[in-house]
Amino acid sequence: MNSPESAFGEFLVSQGLASPQEPACWHSLAGGVSSDIWRVELPGRSLCIKRALARLKVSADWQAPVSRNAYEWAWLQFAARHAPDNVPRPLAHDPKAGVFAMSFLAPEEHPVWKEQLMAGDVSTRTARAVGNVLGELHAASAGKGEVAAAFDTTDNFRALRLEPYFVATAQRHPALRAPLMDLVERTAGLHIALVHGDVSPKNILVGPRGPVLLDAECAWYGDPAFDLAFCLNHLLLKCLARPDRREALLAAFAALVDAYFEQAGWEPRAELEERAARLLPALLLARIDGKSPVEYVSEEAQRDGVRAFAAPLVLRPASRLAHIAGEWGRAAVR
Repeated sequence: MNSPESAFGEFLVSQGLASPQEPACWHSLAGGVSSDIWRVELPGRSLCIKRALARLKVSADWQAPVSRNAYEWAWLQFAARHAPDNVPRPLAHDPKAGVFAMSFLAPEEHPVWKEQLMAGDVSTRTARAVGNVLGELHAASAGKGEVAAAFDTTDNFRALRLEPYFVATAQRHPALRAPLMDLVERTAGLHIALVHGDVSPKNILVGPRGPVLLDAECAWYGDPAFDLAFCLNHLLLKCLARPDRREALLAAFAALVDAYFEQAGWEPRAELEERAARLLPALLLARIDGKSPVEYVSEEAQRDGVRAFAAPLVLRPASRLAHIAGEWGRAAVR
C-alpha cells in the first residue's frame, strides 16, 4: 500500500484535522484482519485513522464490501449519542475513500479485554459492564424504523458473518448442514435492533469509565442475540487457553448474561435467549472450522473436543444459556 502520509495526509487536511505544515508521525496498529488502522501523532494530539480492506487478512479467501466502513462510522455516531463513554469519539469521515478518523485511546488507560483475559485477569465487574452496555445499545435501537433504514445491511452481514462462520462450517460438517443453513436464514430474516456484529474481547477496551467497543464494521439492523452469543462464545473458548481460570470465566459468562437481560426489555427474555442459545454452539464450531479460527485453540485434541461438544447442540439446541455454560464447565474440553 501507499505510505499513510500519502494515503491519509490529504484526508486529515481536508477534514480540518491537521494543517499542511504540521509534522505527522504514523504508527500501524494491530487491527484484526479487516482494516488498515493507524495512529497519527500530531503536535499535542493523537488520532486514529481506519480504512476497510476488500480482502481480509486470513488464510481463506474472504472478500468483503468496503462500504462497511461507512456503516461502522454510522454505528459510531449512533453509539456516541447513546453511550458516549463506551465508544471512541467519531471525528471525520470520507465515504468515497472509505476512511474515517476517531479519537485515539491510550493503551495505558484502556487495556484490551482479551489481553486481560488471556493473562488470567478475569473480572466479573468488567463482564457485567460489557453486558450492560450491549443491552443499552440494543434497547436504544430496538423497534426504531429510522435506525433500521440506516442499517439495512443484510448483504454485508452475510458476507462478513453468516457465510464465513456458518456456511463455511457447514461445508466442513455435512451432517450439520441443514441446521446451520436454517440458522443462517433465520438470523438473516430478523430485524429487531442494531447489531454491532463483532463484540469480541479483542474489540473491547477496559476504560476508566467502562468498556469501550471498537470495530463495528459488521453493523446491521438484525438479531441482537447474535451480539450476545458472539461475546459469550469468546468467554467459553478462553477456558481452553486458561483452564486454570475456568470457573472465573464461567462466572463472567453468567454476569454478562444477567446484566444484558436487565436491559433487554424489548421482547420476552425466553425468545431472545433461545435464539442466543441456538447461535452459541454454532459459533463455537465456527471458530474452529470456519474461515476465522481462533489462534489460541491450536491443539487438534482441543479442536476435536469443541466439535464433540458443539455438534450435538447444533442438532438439538438448548433454550437456556446457563445450560450451555454448565455443560461446558462439566465437559472434558481442555
